[in-house]
Amino acid sequence: RATTMVVRIRMQRFGQTHRPFYRVVAADSRFPRDGRFIERLGTYDPLPDNSGRKKVSLNFDRCKYWLSVGAQPSDTVSRLLAYAGLLPMPPSRQSGTRVDAED
Repeated sequence: RATTMVVRIRMQRFGQTHRPFYRVVAADSRFPRDGRFIERLGTYDPLPDNSGRKKVSLNFDRCKYWLSVGAQPSDTVSRLLAYAGLLPMPPSRQSGTRVDAED
């Protein structure tokens, strides 16, 4: 019996309390968030450095490979990949916007 494995590109949280650090990994969707993974693809440090920049490092070749074989990126990772130019920019979520009904 063949089982299909749904691969997700997502982040694993590391670091201390109030000082997060993330690894971008390709993992089976059934694995826990900080558990087993298939391959490490990069890192993301959301805390700005002295110049106000957040650090992102990605292995572009491996990210392209996993996307080409059908891996689904999480919302946050898809935004990071869009900033890197690997994916189109996802639509922005605007909370509180309403569409007025026409008369």
